Amino acid sequence: MTDRGAGGVGTGRTGGGAVDGAGTAPGPGGAVPAGPGPVADGGAVRARTPLPAVAMVVGAAVSVQLGAALAVRLMPRTGPSGVVALRLAVSAAVLLAVCRPRLRGHTRADWGTVVVFGVVTGLMNNLFYQAAARVPLGIAVTLEVLGPLALSVLASRRLINLLWAALALTGVVLLGVTGGSRAQSAVGGTGSGGLDPVGVAFGLGAGVMWALYIVFSVRTGRRFPQADGLALAMAVAALLSLPLGVAAAGPRLVVPSTVGLGAAVAMLSTVLPYTLELVALRRLPAATVAVLMTLEPAIAALAGFLVLRQALSATDALAVAMVIAAGMGAVRTRAVRQRPPRCGKRPGVRDA
Repeated sequence: MTDRGAGGVGTGRTGGGAVDGAGTAPGPGGAVPAGPGPVADGGAVRARTPLPAVAMVVGAAVSVQLGAALAVRLMPRTGPSGVVALRLAVSAAVLLAVCRPRLRGHTRADWGTVVVFGVVTGLMNNLFYQAAARVPLGIAVTLEVLGPLALSVLASRRLINLLWAALALTGVVLLGVTGGSRAQSAVGGTGSGGLDPVGVAFGLGAGVMWALYIVFSVRTGRRFPQADGLALAMAVAALLSLPLGVAAAGPRLVVPSTVGLGAAVAMLSTVLPYTLELVALRRLPAATVAVLMTLEPAIAALAGFLVLRQALSATDALAVAMVIAAGMGAVRTRAVRQRPPRCGKRPGVRDA
């Protein structure tokens, strides 16, 4: 679930995300500083795009969606809440061990920010997996990505972004009208009653949480060094999700094979993509990363087809493509807006 600033659209969440104009890309659970990458003043970037870094971003997106597909496979054993509990618990344990965040020296406002960030992260994951249990994975991700897209459109305040919003809305309406023609359950079975409205509601709710996730990931990144905020927020999300997972799955949650699969979901959906994105952001313009992350709905649809046998109809694929195009348009519009003047003047850096 990939985020992750208000400057663009990405994945996440479930992994993945949006990248703001200041060069910050919140990863699957926290703000990832772009580091000494090719980011110029004002958020503009002038650098060549190395193919290995592009491959890392695409690989991160593939990892996130394969993790989501594996999570759907695990749901018959634990339910969506059990999968979320396992994923967040393992992710928190790994990140706390690696980052070893400092607990002293933070203000009450710092802790309030990271706690809210953790709550939002937990809700985003729970809502997304509830959606993925009811509608095809590609459609669930498409619905979720509307949150950061809406945030990007609102933050840009440009008339052209109304066009991108209208394009995305058309795609969603198309999904709602025709998505029932070949609707499928989470494990690949074919249904006949259209898209599950509860699943659609969960997907849209996950999108709202993703938009809030973007806001609080940036705020957390400003208050905590390195990935400390990410690790602490993930721990909060895990603590909140564990009771729900235990209630849903009971003893099945600690079956060794189930724990192993849950750990694989955590590595694929959080740890591996976070690492790849962190390295890539030191080599790529932030806007390039954001554009690449808009491909996640398509990658999710492909993962759903290959792993879960969830084949979308041609109309559904067109609807997903509309949302992807809207995301790319919104990201590129914001990138052009933030490009500094060619005369060499150095505009002041403005927070996203």
